[in-house]
Amino acid sequence: MRVRATARGWTAVWLVILAIVQAAAFLAVWRVAVHVEVGQWVDTVALTGNRIGQDRIDGPVDRILNAMSVVSLLAATAVIGFIALIRGRIALAVTATLLIAGANATTQLLKYGLTRPDFGIDPERIYAGNSLPSGHATVAASVAVALVLVLPRTVRVFGAFLGAGYAAIAGVATLSAGWHRPSDAVAAFLVVGVWAALAGLLLLITQREQAQVESADAHRVAATVLGVGGVLAVVACGFALAWLVDLRGTPPAELARRPLLVGYAGSAAGIAGTMGVVMALVLAAVHRLVPRVKG
Repeated sequence: MRVRATARGWTAVWLVILAIVQAAAFLAVWRVAVHVEVGQWVDTVALTGNRIGQDRIDGPVDRILNAMSVVSLLAATAVIGFIALIRGRIALAVTATLLIAGANATTQLLKYGLTRPDFGIDPERIYAGNSLPSGHATVAASVAVALVLVLPRTVRVFGAFLGAGYAAIAGVATLSAGWHRPSDAVAAFLVVGVWAALAGLLLLITQREQAQVESADAHRVAATVLGVGGVLAVVACGFALAWLVDLRGTPPAELARRPLLVGYAGSAAGIAGTMGVVMALVLAAVHRLVPRVKG
């Protein structure tokens, strides 16, 4: 029992660190992309680049985004709660529901509470105000993470890759449709990451005494693939956006096709990479948060 208590203690410390790091990353993204002039410029370049090939992807993008509504979110939450309940995990059902509700409520509060200074970079959207974080990206990511928590260990890896892919596509779709800047989707995924860590702490607190953590249930390979792939995508995004900075004296609407494509593609990689890292962290810890139950 003492060994188990020690392991739970270290897991709790790790979750607190993850929550703090992801919250700090959110603040950094918000500060640079919203309150720094060059950050706003890069964000706008990426958003302007969505017009490249837009005619060919308008249909799929609209279907993806229009499928996300309050009704669909409630339905997804009900399904996730039902999966946990049929497994006999009442605390898990409550926690997964709180994760989804908390992440989406936080996003809405931040979106309407944060301000966006006008540097004259994006006059077309000046009256739209702040759009960070993205509500659609938060919906997709929170449902994906909650699903991984409630799924049985035998299908958890499949759910993690499917959920991460779905959330990443939804995040990029908000950029492709011109609804959100790339920083909006990245910030949304970080909000979900913070709530995932908080949900993990709640699961540790409510964990049954019969809980049995098995190292065989750890998904190390899958988590590594997601994490390394995500980090590489974020690094590629960093290089792409760094290359753009040399052109910052040019208004985004006047840039040639190549820099617009670099900004758009690089930002899409950053969106997908962020979701990959967030999901990798969840997958790496879930066997300790939702362990087997003896008896």
